[in-house]
Amino acid sequence: MTPSAPAVTPGAGQSAGAISDSDWSAAVAAIRGLPTTATVLLVCHVTPDGDALGTMLGFGLGLCQLGFAPLATFPAPYDLVPPFDALPGRELLIDPATAPAAPDLLVCFDAASEGRLGELADRLEHAGTSIVLDHHASNTRFGELPLVDPKAAATSVVAEALLARLGVTLDAAMAECLYVALATDTGSFKFDLTTPAVHELAARLLATGINPAEISRRLFDSRPFGAMKLYGDVLARAVLEPSAAGGGGLVWSYATLEDLARHGQRRHVLEGLIDAVRVAEEADVSCVFKQVAEREWSVSLRSKGGVDVGRLAVSLGGGGHRLAAGFTGYGTLDDVVESVRAAL
Repeated sequence: MTPSAPAVTPGAGQSAGAISDSDWSAAVAAIRGLPTTATVLLVCHVTPDGDALGTMLGFGLGLCQLGFAPLATFPAPYDLVPPFDALPGRELLIDPATAPAAPDLLVCFDAASEGRLGELADRLEHAGTSIVLDHHASNTRFGELPLVDPKAAATSVVAEALLARLGVTLDAAMAECLYVALATDTGSFKFDLTTPAVHELAARLLATGINPAEISRRLFDSRPFGAMKLYGDVLARAVLEPSAAGGGGLVWSYATLEDLARHGQRRHVLEGLIDAVRVAEEADVSCVFKQVAEREWSVSLRSKGGVDVGRLAVSLGGGGHRLAAGFTGYGTLDDVVESVRAAL
């Protein structure tokens, strides 16, 4: 059986109010009740960001401390890209094609709905127990034991709270993963959900000896020269629509597959584009359309507070938060841009 752990009172910064004590206890019991030989599968959403990957790997390392041998994966396209390819715990990752079909325990991270799990969604049905850790307000409460706190700044906050209740001791490897997750989803501690508790959690992670300057450089201040040139092209074609969003203003731009090919870049370099576009002071809402296929676009949305882009994204088949969200659009670029205008 899993080694017994001392009772732990969650420290400052850990998820508390939105998740009931009974739900926390059920999740702890589900994990502690398994033998360490159990098959444990960790999954996160397609095209995972820092919160999804960092939280999943950090939690996986915590389970290793308890004696488990978890496997971790995410839906195709299965590609571990910079800056996340150096994360501790990456040795836990396996190709989704080899993921066990009926694990004893499945733990899902940072996915608001089953659809975000792609071909791995069927593991929810066949798992002995499923636990869902998330912080999206649009979460559908899928899974047997959903632990969802929409007020948490990142899924890593929820995961760290569960690790504490399991009696796991944070080490530098776990802390680096969780710090990457926390820094990513708070925009380097700039977004609205960056509370005093978030900084207290960051302080505990830093106390393990990780290097915040190096982590921040990898996350926010490093990209290939070709990507820098691509960003220049995208910013040069940005459009400002002052009357959109109820007069709050919309700024948008787009990146095509041809842009990527011209500059010799992979898709992951486009993830930071929204941060370069959202700085326009004349617009409350910013949007970047990233071409995935001839008639498919991955759309990133941001708001400075006047518009709930999470609600907008949900109306278009996506999800997210009030100030940061996204969806997948189909058709020509003009079709997808017009769908955003109409939703606004």
